[in-house]
Amino acid sequence: MEHTEDGRYVVIDGRRWRASDPAIPEERRQELVDVLMAWRREVGRTKGTDEERRSRDGVQAAKVALGERGQPPWWEQTDAERRARWEAHVEAP
Repeated sequence: MEHTEDGRYVVIDGRRWRASDPAIPEERRQELVDVLMAWRREVGRTKGTDEERRSRDGVQAAKVALGERGQPPWWEQTDAERRARWEAHVEAP
């Protein structure tokens, strides 16, 4: 996967997307990725139903914990703020 020089973004098909916070310990990063993928599967399963919003909210929570979404971006957060973000409880479906 291609990253910008500063490491803040990944480039996919010419589009920039915010990269995951590189300071997240690998074990925790994998846990969050697993939760994210579970919620993405739920979005597909619940598409067009009343539960779809909950599934999309789960995706959002996992991406925020990874640092891929949310404000301020991970590179503008203190070390303590970054740690609190990735250590926050993110529930799987």
